Amino acid sequence: MIPYGRQDVTDSDIEAVTAALRSAFLTQGPLVPRFEEAISQRVGAKYGVASNSATSSLHLACLALGVSPGDTVWTSPITFVASANCARYCGADVDFVDIEPRSYNMSVTALADKLAVAKRKGTLPKVVIPVHLAGHPADMEPIHALGRQYGFSIIEDASHAIGGRYRDRPIGDCRYSDITVFSFHPVKIVTTGEGGMAVTNDPALARRMARLNSHGITRDQAEMISPSEGGWYYQQLELGYNYRLTELQAALGLSQLHRLDDYVARRHAIAARYDDLLSDLPVVVPWRDPRDYSGFHLYIIRLRLEEISRGHREVFEGLREAGILVNLHYIPVYRQPDFARFGFVRSDFPEAERYYAEAISLPLFPTLSEADQDFVVAQLREASGQ
Repeated sequence: MIPYGRQDVTDSDIEAVTAALRSAFLTQGPLVPRFEEAISQRVGAKYGVASNSATSSLHLACLALGVSPGDTVWTSPITFVASANCARYCGADVDFVDIEPRSYNMSVTALADKLAVAKRKGTLPKVVIPVHLAGHPADMEPIHALGRQYGFSIIEDASHAIGGRYRDRPIGDCRYSDITVFSFHPVKIVTTGEGGMAVTNDPALARRMARLNSHGITRDQAEMISPSEGGWYYQQLELGYNYRLTELQAALGLSQLHRLDDYVARRHAIAARYDDLLSDLPVVVPWRDPRDYSGFHLYIIRLRLEEISRGHREVFEGLREAGILVNLHYIPVYRQPDFARFGFVRSDFPEAERYYAEAISLPLFPTLSEADQDFVVAQLREASGQ
């Protein structure tokens, strides 16, 4: 079986985790703050708050920005459900902005049009969450300009994108957003097993996310609403969560981070080779904005269905039957049964619908061999009847 993604765990990673296991701390020790600082420095942000998943980090980001019942959050429909669920956890409503046909990220034109209508109706969003699908950055500068014009905050969902750059600056520097969120799930670019991190340049947002990450509790006298009663004292200032990352996970993340640039470069090399191998097949290969540098978490093709005799599902299942565990990233979120109650109309998102009808994610991970890549392409050729 060839999966669409796979972690790469080395002896040095195992040694780092073993050292953490033998240390005095398994949780709430020195490694998590080191990991937060290392990621923040790597991406050019001032503060980082590590959590047990990117989903948790998205939730913390929404809470820190004051998302609450009565608010609306907008995101892309082509994303994992967490990009929308984080707002629902806060009691807010969710809406979607259609995608751009080349990058598959949130369309700036569709966003501007939707905002103009929402302003007239008095339904502007509290927060907009652009998603850097597959590691390719959304066009953040005009999105940020629209945020300033219409008064919404911005969370970048960069779960796929660590190690990438937007306009020659690291994704995650928060130049065009309030908060950026990364994922360290095993299929992502670097892993902590499970894990996520929110980075920001705003100290108040960082403090609130850190407090909410650990039950809403503070031990900082400056934050307490009454004097300390002794060295044991802490106060729960608001209802928080236990979203903490462990020392073991931080140890793995710190070790993996040393290979981030190599991992991303390797992903680009595999993607370039796919481009060449697929050049005579009826597929659309991933578009790259020449001004940016993708994290290349996924290699998504789109079938030119009008040029082949087989359907999308037939090609997908043919690859699965050959032992290639391709996937589809993603089913439009509004199609999920749990979102049916909100009354979304598929025709409101024509580009997302076209994407869903044609997209397949091929295997892409640093240890993918040329022989396995050749096999993937050969089976795609056969499954599409070429």
